[in-house]
Amino acid sequence: MEDLIKELKQRIVENLKLEISPDEIDSDAPLFGDGLGLDSIDVLELVVIVDRFYGIKIVNMDEGRVALASVRSIAEYITKKKSAK
Repeated sequence: MEDLIKELKQRIVENLKLEISPDEIDSDAPLFGDGLGLDSIDVLELVVIVDRFYGIKIVNMDEGRVALASVRSIAEYITKKKSAK
């Protein structure tokens, strides 16, 4: 799980062109609002990252809201979906 979290942080920084290092992202901090401060455009990019790199489509908005809450929740979502295949 920790390797996946580290990988996700790296992909988020690169794909969203954030001006921070992956190590500065708290795995449990909210990605939106007071946390990392991502916005609705970034949500789309996160959905693309999960699909492109992990082969998992997020199509349900409520499920996506929970899955994309933090880096750890994304990792847990990916792990859960991959084990269900």
